[in-house]
Amino acid sequence: MGTPRLALHLLLLSSVLLFDALLATPAEGLVRVALKKRPVDDAQLLVALGGNAEAKGHVVALKNYHNAQYHGEIGIGTPPQNFTVIFDTGSSNLWVPSSKCFLSIACYFHASYKAKRSSTYKKNGKMVAIQYGTGAISRYVSQDNVQVGGVVVKNQDFIEATREPSITFMVAKFDGILGLGFKEISKGDVVPVWYNMVSQGLVGSPIFTFWLNRHAGEGQGGEIVFGGIDPNHHNGDHTYVPVTRKGYWQFDMGDVLIGGNSTGLCASRCAAIADSGTSLLSGPTAIITQINEKIGAPGVVSQECKAVVSQYGQRILDLLLKEIEPSKICSLVGLCTPNGTQGVRAGIRSVLDHEVGRSNDVMCHACEMAVVWMTNQLAKNQTQDLIFKYINQLCDRIPSPMGESSVDCSRLASMPDVAFSIGGKQFVLTPEQYILKIGEGDATQCISGFTAMDIPRPRGPLWILYSWEPTIPSSTMAT
Repeated sequence: MGTPRLALHLLLLSSVLLFDALLATPAEGLVRVALKKRPVDDAQLLVALGGNAEAKGHVVALKNYHNAQYHGEIGIGTPPQNFTVIFDTGSSNLWVPSSKCFLSIACYFHASYKAKRSSTYKKNGKMVAIQYGTGAISRYVSQDNVQVGGVVVKNQDFIEATREPSITFMVAKFDGILGLGFKEISKGDVVPVWYNMVSQGLVGSPIFTFWLNRHAGEGQGGEIVFGGIDPNHHNGDHTYVPVTRKGYWQFDMGDVLIGGNSTGLCASRCAAIADSGTSLLSGPTAIITQINEKIGAPGVVSQECKAVVSQYGQRILDLLLKEIEPSKICSLVGLCTPNGTQGVRAGIRSVLDHEVGRSNDVMCHACEMAVVWMTNQLAKNQTQDLIFKYINQLCDRIPSPMGESSVDCSRLASMPDVAFSIGGKQFVLTPEQYILKIGEGDATQCISGFTAMDIPRPRGPLWILYSWEPTIPSSTMAT
């Protein structure tokens, strides 16, 4: 899971997750989590809406904040103690604040679990910690019954958090997180809630689906269905792609296009992770910089980038004109090691904990971006002068790693569409979909839905995509 800030609903309104790894006998019915809109300051839990066109389901209303964060209520214990949680495909553990959390201010702003009030509580005591992008939660594992929708998952291990140091958790509109990732990334070897829902026969089939509605005031805000698919929330067929790496919902993605033009870096392949718990669309700086240039988002002047263009630009261009393989050019000019090693940006520990410690070769990374940009310009038959002018403009648009960018709201009509190639199909985002509007009238602020993050080969280049959920039957994903 990434930083739990304002979530952008940027790829699909409907999609599906299937679990082929769990082969329990299906039960009849669905567990449905319905989302409803509410005014920002209205803390009242909304009334649940009813059934499904395909099968009967258990419905729980979920709160929505700013039409951007979607979170819902679960119960833990007997009688159930209620908690508002993020349903997060980027992690696998369930955690909520503990009544024994005394030293973290965040715990005093949220509901806390009281073991003594539950007749089904069982002590475990294993110590665990989970690192997210802007902070960590930690302490010990406990066991109790967990109510999700109209079903009760018995003897579920979860984390009682006694440490929530980040200000992010203090101001969050949710109490905890319910992870929906694979068991391979579960901390403390805890069996995830979804696995137990399937193994205990609580759902009709090993499928869970998300539908998110970002149109404020237009009916319910969305729903999560555990055990099936609601055909009312999608048109046509799903597109399926293989899950390439279990843990996070990871798959291969193709080219990213801006206004119909290739950005180059992912033309052969990029990895992508579907993460309902992150806030923005995170991708390689080389592509985010091109998007920033087109939508007018401010950047940070990169002296390293301009130094590479000034000192090595002509050599890079000459090698490209000689049709030298682009991936070898930066090592040939002496800016990268032969294997193309480059740095990893900070702030993504929640996705790639063990990857962050690699070296950070800034000049190598700047060179690799310049190669991508020059290759694209040569494909358009641009002159040398225009190529170097464009590259220097891009250097001025390099975004801060993992940072948000404001844009001029009056320019939305002139901004280009951005398309993602997945499973041989292009999924197009309009400016209205990738720009988040906050506030009303003259006070409206527009925030870009794209942020920069660089993962080295062989794991990268990598995108973290929110807010759509994959469909995975027999280790395949539907978008």
